[in-house]
Amino acid sequence: MDTQDLLLALKKNCLDNLAEVKRLKGFDFELLNHKASVSSWSALECIEHLNFYGVFYLPEINKRIKNSPHKIPKPEFLSSWLGNYFAKAMLPREKLNKMKTFKSMNPAGSTLSVDVLDTFIQQQEQMCQLLENAKKVDLNKTKTAISISKFIKLRLGDTFRVVIYHNQRHVLQALRAIEHARKTMTRELVTQ
Repeated sequence: MDTQDLLLALKKNCLDNLAEVKRLKGFDFELLNHKASVSSWSALECIEHLNFYGVFYLPEINKRIKNSPHKIPKPEFLSSWLGNYFAKAMLPREKLNKMKTFKSMNPAGSTLSVDVLDTFIQQQEQMCQLLENAKKVDLNKTKTAISISKFIKLRLGDTFRVVIYHNQRHVLQALRAIEHARKTMTRELVTQ
């Protein structure tokens, strides 16, 4: 795929995620903390989950771009089979495939405030800047570590895809949690 097209598409996804979370700031705290069931996440928990990953990936991506010896960008990005597999697994779908979350990345039961949204907004602004910075390196040869293993490295282009698609997936989950909360609270008001 064309490298510039990839970076533009990812930046659009990043900006869309940013806009949706900024919109969440306008919702009542009760809606943001509402859970559809004991095992589901609230909108704030969905976003906090993304913040946990941002703490790992943003510095990792930044460091790899800054220290990359591959300063001549290639016009084509070629995804690795593993990177493509991870990226496709993260893409949002109508019916999401359930994935087990690592305990360290699971925000369930956390006491959260709307500061969670501000953190995500800051992280997304950083991600947009990293996408700009990535235009100066080879996305194929610059590699990053991943959060689940020290031994696996992904191409920078694949890492961007995985992280941004993962963000998109959980931002949509947060929006569904808000929609469910609205319906539930409206029904409760009607029955009172």
